[in-house]
Amino acid sequence: MSKAPITICVTGAAGQIGYALLPHLCSGKTFGPDQPVKLHLLDLPIDGVQTALNGVKLELEDATYPLLKGCVCTGDEKVAFAGADAVIMLGAFPRKDGMERKDLLEKNCGIFKQQGDLLNTVASKNVKVLVVGNPANTNCLIASECAPNIPKKNFSALTRLDHNRAIAQVAIKCGVPIEQVTGSIIWGNHSSTQYPDINHCKVNGTPAKDLIKDDAWVNDVMIPCVQKRGAAIIAARKLSSALSAAQAISDHMNNWFLGTPEGKWVSMAVDSTGNKYGVAEGLMYSFPVKCSGGEWTIVDGLPIDDFSKVKMKATETELSEEKTMAMEILKA
Repeated sequence: MSKAPITICVTGAAGQIGYALLPHLCSGKTFGPDQPVKLHLLDLPIDGVQTALNGVKLELEDATYPLLKGCVCTGDEKVAFAGADAVIMLGAFPRKDGMERKDLLEKNCGIFKQQGDLLNTVASKNVKVLVVGNPANTNCLIASECAPNIPKKNFSALTRLDHNRAIAQVAIKCGVPIEQVTGSIIWGNHSSTQYPDINHCKVNGTPAKDLIKDDAWVNDVMIPCVQKRGAAIIAARKLSSALSAAQAISDHMNNWFLGTPEGKWVSMAVDSTGNKYGVAEGLMYSFPVKCSGGEWTIVDGLPIDDFSKVKMKATETELSEEKTMAMEILKA
């Protein structure tokens, strides 16, 4: 018996990440080869943007995806979120020249408060929400705070792109195929304070650091490379990451819905409440997680060295500062 379609809402869907992501969602790569989907594509209620969004719909029709069972294009958030089983939030107010972090948070607090309020009332109560638009961790926190009817565990922010970047750097350094590298971790914020940790990374079962034998490369080359990779891509392309971001979003949702492979973990920014690593509670902080049955669980018990503790604390501090600013803005 064929499965019932699930409804996937994508915000900011007319942008380049949305364009790169939709083939993943419609081909079965994200939610499984036998899972039909209906798309609710949301973008700004501006004529030019809606015209472009409807152009994307024309292409989806022409692509003849067997699993695509419907597509709604809209500028109305209430329509977009209605009945959604998953919401992928690409849309956010972009940082502009001269903007301070608080200015950016003020703009995004308004957006994610409104969207959280609507999710709370019109989306499925089992909806899974992935926030990609930056500052992703704190935007995710705002949305979750404004949607008390939806469990906190149903909100996460994207750090899978950073996770994948770390794996790629280790694979290149060791001269091995990507699939031989496992166990990278992104701790904390999706920002330049994130901590890409390869202390638990393995290459074909062998600790990566035993093969690399170069702490200077790890600390002075790999970590800054991953932290600043987004800026490097913007400098090269004059556009932000899209192809790789779409792949990471697809990976994230696939693991969340269908589970992580046996014995492997991935990185997701999730509610820090109850974690065993000493991270302050009530943050959307990236941890190593395993997924099963549509639920994530933080991987506990990994040894943390002193270098890592400092890095983890620095990104926690930034997230705590962002949370404080966001809560003050929401109360104003």
